[in-house]
Amino acid sequence: MYLKRPAGGLAFCLFYLASCFTNKYVLSVLQFTYPTLFQGWQTLVGGLLLHVSWKLGWVEINLCSRSEILSWLPASVLFVGIIYAGSRALSRLPIPMFLTVHNASEVITYGFQKFVQKEQTSHLKVCSVLCLLVAAACLPLCDTQFDPNGYLWALIHLICVGAYKVFHKLWKPNSLSDLDQQYINYVFSVVLLASASHPAGDLFSALDFPSLYFYRFHSSCCASGLLGFFLMLHTAKLKSSTASGQYAAWSFLAKLITASLSPFFFVMTANVLTISCLVTSGIGEALLVYSERTGA
Repeated sequence: MYLKRPAGGLAFCLFYLASCFTNKYVLSVLQFTYPTLFQGWQTLVGGLLLHVSWKLGWVEINLCSRSEILSWLPASVLFVGIIYAGSRALSRLPIPMFLTVHNASEVITYGFQKFVQKEQTSHLKVCSVLCLLVAAACLPLCDTQFDPNGYLWALIHLICVGAYKVFHKLWKPNSLSDLDQQYINYVFSVVLLASASHPAGDLFSALDFPSLYFYRFHSSCCASGLLGFFLMLHTAKLKSSTASGQYAAWSFLAKLITASLSPFFFVMTANVLTISCLVTSGIGEALLVYSERTGA
């Protein structure tokens, strides 16, 4: 598979890997399981850095129409659901399992295109979606580390990701760029998560966190915020400078590298059936990438 723009794509893969590993370290190793605070911190850092970059003229953001900003708020609600549920799920599931369930969000997008928009789809895309669905559905039954709460949050994350993609397809105004949309997502997320931190009990529970005053916790949180911002920035640049098929290929490569390396850094127990589910999901995403690149 030939990949264009190798520098930008490899940087995207690097930040994807580093961001995912850092989040997993904070959530699972340090066990900082307070998502309103952790995700609120990440979106605050991302929002501030994006705002500074905008004011310094490094990126272009245009938020002129209040009606378009308001029309995007449902997507921002889904974005909060994505990062909140994703944080909950990633704290309990190994990275390959989490990514396998995450990939199944394409089933929602496909279902919307097929049954609502009545679009014609190729047999190749049908096969890819079936692989993703079967892998995600069978994985909890085969997982030797089965965590019901982890998979429940992963399912919520999947639904939010799928709904976000569908909303993006339905959204009519097109004057908001990816960075505009992300800026709105950041601001909305900070406000909502900060407001929810006290009712959720995270605000005061975090005061008893054992590593609260340790350097490794502070440095990991700072790294997670910075890496999340740079990942978002490289994602936006890669999307704007390449075709959708090329971006899908780089995204697949980033997930493949991350999932393959994660067992060397984080605890994971797998059997033949579990690995079969992971491989099936990988095959499904590879077929989906190929169908997008060839227009099949």
